[in-house]
Amino acid sequence: MKLQLYRFFYFVALFNTSVLFSQFEFTGYIDNEKWSGDIYLSLIEDYRKLSGIYPEQIIQKTHSDSLGYFSFSGNNLPSENRIYRIHIENCSGNKEHLVHFDGFCPDSEEVIFVANNTDSISLPFSLDKEVFCTIVSTNEKSNAFISVDSIIDEMRYAFASYRSETNRKLNTNKWFSTLQNFTQGQNEPLSELYLYSFLSNKSSNLYSYYLDDLKRNTYYDELLKRLEKTYPGSIYLNQYKSELASDKFLTDPLQSETKNYWLWLIVVLLLISVCFNIFQFLGSRKEDNSSNYLRKELTQQEQKVLEFILNDKTNKEIASSMFVSVSTIKTHINNLYKKLKVSSRDEVKALFTNK
Repeated sequence: MKLQLYRFFYFVALFNTSVLFSQFEFTGYIDNEKWSGDIYLSLIEDYRKLSGIYPEQIIQKTHSDSLGYFSFSGNNLPSENRIYRIHIENCSGNKEHLVHFDGFCPDSEEVIFVANNTDSISLPFSLDKEVFCTIVSTNEKSNAFISVDSIIDEMRYAFASYRSETNRKLNTNKWFSTLQNFTQGQNEPLSELYLYSFLSNKSSNLYSYYLDDLKRNTYYDELLKRLEKTYPGSIYLNQYKSELASDKFLTDPLQSETKNYWLWLIVVLLLISVCFNIFQFLGSRKEDNSSNYLRKELTQQEQKVLEFILNDKTNKEIASSMFVSVSTIKTHINNLYKKLKVSSRDEVKALFTNK
């Protein structure tokens, strides 16, 4: 009985530890007779580099044991779903540098999948040279790319039987719709990006159909919204947003030029506003400088009288405030008028108050 209790608490403790300390583990088997090189795990942040050998993407490297078993593990991956690739190759040394041009390696195999830092994934061995054939994972999204590939293969097979260009166009539209509906139904925008990278590949025969589809199909804008909701601020989102804007310009440059026209109009209006404010500022400074110059021409008593005049004080009020006679104030005012070259209080106010 005690032994059973000990075992129970041991498994409870083990379970709680695995929950508290999230850790990924990606495992699989290879045929050691066919594959003798290293095995690599890559984090793919550029969906235009989904397939190939890119050293800057590699985050772990390992070897298989005598039975062909290999494992990647740790707790340093992002907590959200990301795109990963495991690949193996038979290239080494100088040969590796010669053949890995633009990420291409003729003697390699790979599998691309979706995962996060808590996933356990197993890649069973395939009897063919294709090392990986399926994915067993705790993440239901992991097989998304393999599922998309299966439909793409169906499309390629069907295209082989299309003889006329008209028939090909009709079936292309059908396949575009089929693929888009399928990936959207997976509820994983990353698999939609995987499809998008295939359809919008500029070197593909489908590229012209993609541009055509972009003009009339709202799917691409809706995908942008799904990415913004699921992966806000991610590299995937920023890359897609940039590419989508660029492709839309290709499909409708006039609309983009119209948008640019309004943008330039706003910029011009802002510049005019700034220039007007600067002109007003310089004008007010000039007036201030002129006023200061005129004040310097007056005696200290005349400057006091000037301030009283600007404050609408009468001669009697000024005389009372300065403790002098009204006649003395009149003398100061006459001298002030001569120096300022004016003949009335209103003209004095116009010089100093812009009225």
